[in-house]
Amino acid sequence: MPKLKPNTFYIKPWIGWLFLMVVISSSCKSLYTSEYPKPDLVDAKPVRNAKKLHKELFYVSKEGFAVGQQDATSYGIGWKHWDNPDLIRSDANEITGDFTAVSGFDLGDIEHNAEHNLDSVPFDVMRELIIDAYKKGGIITISWHADNPVSGGDSWDKTPAVAEILAGGQTTEKFELWVERLAGFIKSLRYKGKPVPVIFRPYHEMNGSWFWWGEGNCSASDYIKLWQRTVFLLRDKHKLHNILYAYSPNKLGPGDDYLKYYPGDDYVDILGVDIYDFNNAEDYKTAVAKDLALVKNIANEKNKLFAFTETGLEKVQTPEWFTGVLYPVIENSGIAWILFWRNSKESHHYLPYRGHVNEDDFKRFEAMPKTLFLKDISNLKY
Repeated sequence: MPKLKPNTFYIKPWIGWLFLMVVISSSCKSLYTSEYPKPDLVDAKPVRNAKKLHKELFYVSKEGFAVGQQDATSYGIGWKHWDNPDLIRSDANEITGDFTAVSGFDLGDIEHNAEHNLDSVPFDVMRELIIDAYKKGGIITISWHADNPVSGGDSWDKTPAVAEILAGGQTTEKFELWVERLAGFIKSLRYKGKPVPVIFRPYHEMNGSWFWWGEGNCSASDYIKLWQRTVFLLRDKHKLHNILYAYSPNKLGPGDDYLKYYPGDDYVDILGVDIYDFNNAEDYKTAVAKDLALVKNIANEKNKLFAFTETGLEKVQTPEWFTGVLYPVIENSGIAWILFWRNSKESHHYLPYRGHVNEDDFKRFEAMPKTLFLKDISNLKY
């Protein structure tokens, strides 16, 4: 036995290992419970913040639904954040005194390494707003209106492109460079040294014919391959583990199959649907009730979360639209969140602003029992 040095404290090996295990177990407390068992996510190695986001959405859906808006803090009616960058504002906050719980952003034009997106939001500003929303307890969703890689047109250019992306060659190389640039932006989203978790909703409304990835412009099998390839590039090639993936067809027509373009359970975390009111409230209510019930059934079968991923009534002129038309059909729907589209200008907006005809109705909507704004989800206990 070696001679012990005087005045030296020795710990028996088994005591040291026990101490280490206690430290590890206390610092890695499980997120999972009998009520919230470990979900099967697209990413088998998600960062802890992504796992916490999924758990938060699960409990939000038990309490009500988080309210969100696209570009909520980027700009509104009569203002742009980059004109006064020291002030975080939104049209919703100026009416209700609270920010929306969900903030939507779009990475269209990131593929060109541009300084701003297709809606003129500087990407540096977007990054700051995403981090600000997250540090306040908000939820981030990201869409991508990518340009057509074959024609050079925008997302609405219907020139077939998906088969070219999958075929190999110059279009494939171009597209994979685009995904690399998108990945670079997502990788730059960090708060306190850790990745900001985001919900990524690519290639949305694919059952409509208006995007190059949509119905009639590519086959369902090629769409599925495109989605799967994108996940592989982001998750496996670029090592992004802070993403939840959301699948969101448009409003279903008679005979439409919600799962026609579905990439598979291993490639989707959240199910969604996009439905707009085109100044026909009764048709809108019928479609929302029917489609959300269908999505709920499929989500329950697959053990997935689900959401109302885009909606709104342009200019919101229908009296009491929020409390009389929308709220009754989503109150008990089980959605995790609802995302209203953006407030761009007086002729194109989806939430009220100060002086708007439905300003008071939106205040009443915010006060409804199931509507959860930023302060509500920040105080949520789970």
